[in-house]
Amino acid sequence: MDQQKKIRPLSPHLQVYKLPLNAVASIVHRITGVILSVGLLLFVGSLLAISVGEDVYITMQNLMNHALGIVILWLFIYALFFHLCHGVRHLIWDAGNGFEREHMDRNVYIELIASVILTVAGFFLL
Repeated sequence: MDQQKKIRPLSPHLQVYKLPLNAVASIVHRITGVILSVGLLLFVGSLLAISVGEDVYITMQNLMNHALGIVILWLFIYALFFHLCHGVRHLIWDAGNGFEREHMDRNVYIELIASVILTVAGFFLL
């Protein structure tokens, strides 16, 4: 009985198991969806600050001009563009294309690069 226990393979641990690139992109897509939801709450908060009065608006502007506010803005814009690029990839899948393994991995890299380029371009255009 002890001999059989030694021969049987063990299930991979989370530390050992490597997720496929497509699965990582799917998880990041869900995370960016949460970031977008929180970012929209901040956007609504800034609109409320504008409607309340000048003092509240200036306070909101000071918070957004702080280093942490700028990082949050960058994350929000990146999440927006990553979510958009991943959505385009799902549209390609809906058309019945891109299900081969090499296409899936290539498309993940394309959406990562495209989302970074769109984020940087968006900040230079603003």
